[in-house]
Amino acid sequence: MALFDQFNLGNGFSRYFRIRLAAEPELRNEVFRIRHDVYCRELGYEAERDDGMETDEYDAHSQHCLLVTASETPAPVGCNRIVLARPTDPDYPLPFERFCEATLDRRIIDPAKLPRSSIAEVSRLAVKSQYRRRRSDERAQVVISDEDYGFRDRPRFPYIPVGLYLGAVCLADRQGIETLFVLTEPRLAAHFGKLGVKIRQIGEPVDHRGLRVPSMMDVQSIIKGMRWLLRPIWETVKAQIEAGHEEAVAGSDGKPAAADRPATG
Repeated sequence: MALFDQFNLGNGFSRYFRIRLAAEPELRNEVFRIRHDVYCRELGYEAERDDGMETDEYDAHSQHCLLVTASETPAPVGCNRIVLARPTDPDYPLPFERFCEATLDRRIIDPAKLPRSSIAEVSRLAVKSQYRRRRSDERAQVVISDEDYGFRDRPRFPYIPVGLYLGAVCLADRQGIETLFVLTEPRLAAHFGKLGVKIRQIGEPVDHRGLRVPSMMDVQSIIKGMRWLLRPIWETVKAQIEAGHEEAVAGSDGKPAAADRPATG
């Protein structure tokens, strides 16, 4: 990581990208279009939709991150979401609880025994194909590899996946979420571990659009224990999300959108 001693990653991120809480309908629709491009057209995970937007039953009680280019005419780059407890049915399972019901190690953690308002799941992480660098990435929605850090004479940083994950942590912190769950590729979890983001495996891998590992993250531990390398990009992501939210509220009636109100239960 000595490669980045001379860089402020927050400045680097803001030079190229903007991240928003997609609370307004037009921003959420952009998220759904990215997901359709990646999950339906490119990867074939879901059937293509006539309206060009990929949605599911969890979107109504989720918060969404939208990543765009920092250009005069912003172009969509990627997205993800945190799935919250369903306000009308707090016991309704999060997506990973269904996929991993038989493989979770409940001696480590049992989501069913936690207050539902304290947990959420990161899901639907998607990056448009032109921002996935390598040909080997074509069958994955997003990856990180050693190549993403460049070389000693040409260092670089995987701003897109890191920015999206930090965006999800920011949304969780704003909602008072204590524990984030995620189904992730083993190598993605390993690379976040190298950056000091502790992702703990909580069960055996499952075959869900490829091999995925059920894992958990403690939100406050991530924020408080964040390494110096990530701290500037974290502060930038947090500031961008907060600024975008304030602009959205100022442009409305002053009341948060439904997707921006804390879940109950």
